[in-house]
Amino acid sequence: MRALNIDIETYSSVDLAKSGVYRYTESPDFAILLFGYSVDGGEVQVVDLMCSEAIPSKVVDALTDKDVTKWAFNAQFERICLSKWLGLPTGQYLDPMSWRCTMVWSAYMGLPLSLEGTGAVLGLEKQKLTEGKDLIRHFSVPCKPTVSNEGRTRNLPIHAPDKWAAFKAYNLRDVETEMAIQQKLAKFPVPEGVWGEYHLDQEINDRGVALDMDLVRQAIEMDNRSRSKLTGMIRELTELENPNSVVQMKQWLSDHGLETDTLGKKAVVELLKTASEPLGKVLELRQSLAKSSVKKYTAMENVVCTDGRARGMFQFYGANRTGRWAGRLIQLQNLPQNHMPDLEQARSLVRSGNFAALEMLYDSVPEVLSELIRTAFVPKKGCKFIVADFSAIEARVIAWLAGEKWRQEVFESGGDIYCASASQMFHVPVEKNGVNGHLRQKGKIAELALGYGGSVGALKAMGALEMGLEEEELQPLVSAWRSSNPKIVRLWWDIDRAAMKAVRERTTTETHGIRFSYQSGMFFITLPSGRRLAYVKPRIGQNRFGSDCITYEGVGGAKKWERIESYGPKLTENIVQATSRDILCYAMRNLRHCSIVMHVHDEIVIEADRRMSTEAVCKQMGQTPPWAKGLLLRADGYETDFYKKD
Repeated sequence: MRALNIDIETYSSVDLAKSGVYRYTESPDFAILLFGYSVDGGEVQVVDLMCSEAIPSKVVDALTDKDVTKWAFNAQFERICLSKWLGLPTGQYLDPMSWRCTMVWSAYMGLPLSLEGTGAVLGLEKQKLTEGKDLIRHFSVPCKPTVSNEGRTRNLPIHAPDKWAAFKAYNLRDVETEMAIQQKLAKFPVPEGVWGEYHLDQEINDRGVALDMDLVRQAIEMDNRSRSKLTGMIRELTELENPNSVVQMKQWLSDHGLETDTLGKKAVVELLKTASEPLGKVLELRQSLAKSSVKKYTAMENVVCTDGRARGMFQFYGANRTGRWAGRLIQLQNLPQNHMPDLEQARSLVRSGNFAALEMLYDSVPEVLSELIRTAFVPKKGCKFIVADFSAIEARVIAWLAGEKWRQEVFESGGDIYCASASQMFHVPVEKNGVNGHLRQKGKIAELALGYGGSVGALKAMGALEMGLEEEELQPLVSAWRSSNPKIVRLWWDIDRAAMKAVRERTTTETHGIRFSYQSGMFFITLPSGRRLAYVKPRIGQNRFGSDCITYEGVGGAKKWERIESYGPKLTENIVQATSRDILCYAMRNLRHCSIVMHVHDEIVIEADRRMSTEAVCKQMGQTPPWAKGLLLRADGYETDFYKKD
């Protein structure tokens, strides 16, 4: 046996969507119901474990045989569930090294992250059966006790033999669909290097990170008390039945002479500037109520395993346009920042449940709880966290690709890119907290908003007006940035021309060390690392301005599969972010011997022995990959006893 294709159907009373597969398998009632498999591409078999059938011993042995490649769509689910079924304890799972994931292959090819979606886009003869969701709802999750089902809380095969037969057919078809995807994508194999990154990702997900559950539970309790109090105060001022209702609140404001279309965060900030009392007080209280952070803490409570660790928070290739990770479950990618100078004191008060002191010392309990979310992640006993991140990684990558010399000189000298950018734009020296220091903010916002073809709209979206810039300053700011970075502007349009030619003429082109090619109805961009970005069914279309542009099929803004426009600056963004991701992967592989427990954007968090040197970690992380000659990298770090933004 060389390869095994697997798909399983399971049962657990734990909510898989909220808790993730690691916590899901810890439920005492977790069970594998059906085991569908194919050996070396042969006929698919379904083992009905609920009806006392047994998985053949050679197949069971293959699960732990490193020489047999196990395939599944979202293989993490099968691997973790089978680890539990084999009797491995919490924290120990089947070695991912001999596993391959068809979902990762689909994502690598720019396809949807669902078996149904991928099958549909590829036009497979054997599609996933659509009745699957109903069957899963019937057999895989608890049911509500009713008179008609005699008060039972779980449906078994004997309760609906016809549905059970359909469930087995569904399980068999899933294996067939996964194998059909492999056959369809066979001429576009995933490089071994990417599989290596996937295995590292699985190791990090399996390791998990410890949570301070005393802090989490107290935070949830305090949030409930705070919400109840704030709601009561708003109700007293407004006499509204439900102060949380947007409709009721807008009507109350209108009745008191304040009209607004929305109660979004930005709108409330604007309204507060002119609102008279008691309207201002009500809006302030509503603002505090909206800041309630309990969702993240509740997510932690849902996800945490019996050993106190949260697992499964990283989706490999979750952003398939660039290959970057996506956050899952607790969503580490969008944690609130912390700015409190006395973070440790506030943390101690929450941990000890001292609500009265928290209320007395701080203006807003929800604000404090929000800032403490990061601190719920802690190293295991006897260890510390080393947090290291790349300094201005995207700014460095785009300068390196474009050959924008003045920017590279800034990085070489250890300068501040925001000051240097402002200096270049306004032709005066700019120092942080020093001469012309007020211009640094303009440099910063220009850097963040304008690197990928953004204009006035991008500056506004980045919050330029809220930061004190005037409307009439924005267009000159765009012009100043572009004239200061002519090689980056040239990079956008060189990429645009090369990509358009590759698609239009179905050929291969190259610019700035990046290759663009058309092959079998796919458009590929080969990055400096050698990894390829894939765009499905490319063609030349017209953009909203009537100009020619590249279009391709992908998941659009509405999370639907649709035709998407792209052009030079947007492709540049994909290339820079994808290259930055490859640099992070290179660093993670270099630091594999350390216990990486989290990584967020361009940051790595290591659960380290107390003796480990932060300086050594940063030095290792800042190594330039061999494929990026001339790229100047720098990593900065700090150590801490709980996660925070330094």
